[in-house]
Amino acid sequence: MSDDYRAVAQQLKTYFNGLHYSDTVLLRRVLHPKARYVTATGEELVNLSMDEYLPIVAKRASPASRGEERKDEIVSIEFAGPKTAFAIVHCAVGERYFTDFLTFIKDRGRWQIISKVFHYDIVTGDTRKREDETCLT
Repeated sequence: MSDDYRAVAQQLKTYFNGLHYSDTVLLRRVLHPKARYVTATGEELVNLSMDEYLPIVAKRASPASRGEERKDEIVSIEFAGPKTAFAIVHCAVGERYFTDFLTFIKDRGRWQIISKVFHYDIVTGDTRKREDETCLT
């Protein structure tokens, strides 16, 4: 396993912790300040800057505070040169099961997410259904 792979995987752990605890300090470590947050799951495209997205996270009750079980996994990490990587991850927040496509760049020696494009499904019990409403994770 390369050092870059380990570095991206570590950033993904920070990302999952940031989401689970609604911790914007952790998320700022992994999300580039110019990153974009995008989904087309709902009827309208959502395309937010970090200045728009992070206050939403800060205001919500964290999955940890609600006693939710952690459900996150790294599906894959791929590299396209020495400064570009792409990760597919899954995580759950409440009844929403997310598939995130995360593009990383290595900027000033640090791997950070420059774009988060995602889709989610609603999971109730053992069933998973497509959802057309927008939710911000």
